Amino acid sequence: MQTLKLPSGQAMPVLGMGTWQMGESTRNRQREIAALRHGLDLGLSLIDTAEMYGEGGAETVIAEAVGKRRSEVFLVSKVYPHNASKQGAIAACERSLKRLNTDYLDLYLLHWRGSVPLTETLTAFQMLQQAGKIRAYGVSNFDVKDMEEVSQLKGGNSIATNQVLYNLTRRGIEWNLLPWCRQHDLPIMAYSPIEQGRLLNDQTLTAVAQARGVTTAQVAIAWLLHQEGVIVIPKASRIEHVEQNYAALKLKLSAEELATLEAAFPPPAKPVPLEML
Repeated sequence: MQTLKLPSGQAMPVLGMGTWQMGESTRNRQREIAALRHGLDLGLSLIDTAEMYGEGGAETVIAEAVGKRRSEVFLVSKVYPHNASKQGAIAACERSLKRLNTDYLDLYLLHWRGSVPLTETLTAFQMLQQAGKIRAYGVSNFDVKDMEEVSQLKGGNSIATNQVLYNLTRRGIEWNLLPWCRQHDLPIMAYSPIEQGRLLNDQTLTAVAQARGVTTAQVAIAWLLHQEGVIVIPKASRIEHVEQNYAALKLKLSAEELATLEAAFPPPAKPVPLEML
């Protein structure tokens, strides 16, 4: 598995498994667990979650899927903005650790910016790191101005990543956020790489996929994997989707294919406000 190095020195896989909407239905639980276990068997060791996903339900699904394989997993979770005060973030992290049945997170993120001062959140993150509860911390859904602000605060220079919406139809971060992160050696975690399935019906993507004998989702994921400093976390709730996502690692798009996608999905021509799903 190819990795990117975080500012903390940790090696983070470039492709992982997302868990949004997992843990919301007991009917789907065993299927979700089986998918995550299959991903681990393939070597997809990065698992991304959040206390928001299923209000903790996704974290319990992950705990059951991982079992005694914790040492194999790069585990990421996120704290709600309203829980991100100094004491609130510490308590939220402890709850996540309990649900995940682990004593540490590899990476802990602020899910998006809320009303709690960033100084409080950073203080909590540093305390959690010093206590060995988290190995690294970062942010999610932060635009350039937010990144510039937080980087100047105490502990802000240790932010490991920024998780944002990024795919072929959501290229706004390429105007200034992605260049800023690259300049600061800060990897981007791209969520919703197939736009919650909406990209699967795109004619250009479908044509490229059919010509290569692969799926449309694989082309969309492969395009993101071609981007410098980008980690991709597609949802992985079915075994067949996990296998397709994994196969995208080996899909090297040609210069012609990349040009075709560039023409169909042009980069931004002006600043674009950060988008969220």
